[in-house]
Amino acid sequence: MTTPPMIECCHVTKSYVRGDQEIPVLQNFNLSVPVGQFLAIMGPSGSGKTTILNLIAGLDRPTDGTIRAAGIEVSQQRETDLARWRARHVGFIFQFYNLIPVLTAAENVELPLLLTPLSKQERAKRVRAALELVGLGDRLHHYPRQLSGGQEQRVGIARAIVGDPTIFLADEPTGNLDRDAAESVMMLLRRLHQELHKTIVMVTHDPRAAEYAQDILHFDKGKEA
Repeated sequence: MTTPPMIECCHVTKSYVRGDQEIPVLQNFNLSVPVGQFLAIMGPSGSGKTTILNLIAGLDRPTDGTIRAAGIEVSQQRETDLARWRARHVGFIFQFYNLIPVLTAAENVELPLLLTPLSKQERAKRVRAALELVGLGDRLHHYPRQLSGGQEQRVGIARAIVGDPTIFLADEPTGNLDRDAAESVMMLLRRLHQELHKTIVMVTHDPRAAEYAQDILHFDKGKEA
């Protein structure tokens, strides 16, 4: 019996309306990502790469077409159901970290778990384990301003993995990092893929980062190049 893909986009179109003008971003886009694959999507700025991640995560909805991920048709779900589904199945890694400055590293990592029924003790246990996995077990009580850019991104990765999600979506995860920090982050993503067998979709313009992926999709002007 054939295993269904973890992510499947079928004839997806996405347009935005600005004033009286409709701006197409994706045009009849198709994508199939098998369970456990590490896929890099490469392309210039404005080509629609981040839009793909937002649609897969249910943060945005397609103008036309269907998107299935982790067992559901994402494009047909209610917002409340999507929030619960994301908390269980999606870990999002952002280019600009998206950490809350007034929260410690541990408190930032704990945020996705607040949507789950886990006890305070169980949340604390998972937070510590996630930060230790990314090499920041000694930075639990540090605030973002007390961390380097590479450390902030590793906190972002810890936040993404703390709920043991099915899918990781990474949006330019090395875009704001120097070469050494970028390599450290990509080694972490490789570990998630190889050791924990996670499905990862990463968008990037960095060829060095793309080399860590199993497969590369080149993308331009809303469709596969």
